Amino acid sequence: MQTVVDPLSATFAALADPTRRAILSRLASGEATVTQLAEPFRMSLPAISKHLKVLERAGLVAQGREAQWRPRRLAPAPLKEVSDWVESYRELWEARLDRLDSYLKALQAGQDSLNE
Repeated sequence: MQTVVDPLSATFAALADPTRRAILSRLASGEATVTQLAEPFRMSLPAISKHLKVLERAGLVAQGREAQWRPRRLAPAPLKEVSDWVESYRELWEARLDRLDSYLKALQAGQDSLNE
């Protein structure tokens, strides 16, 4: 029985590996074949293909077809979902840090008035 994973979890799982992040970096500059993607790594083509399968399942990489050539390309939509998710937490933490800053300034002002 295969476990169903939500898209955001699949994206984070795919991004957890440095090799997969490097592959995405390479694809950000344009399409590439498996052989081209494997060049900077000390691993076999089947190992790179396994990484690509994870990226494809997460929707981060799409496979094209041009005759015998099967180039991979970046599919950025899941990265936008990650960005939106992170942004919501950034806004939350900025608001909390602003409140903490105000509180600390009020404490400092109270200390300054005691020291006068």
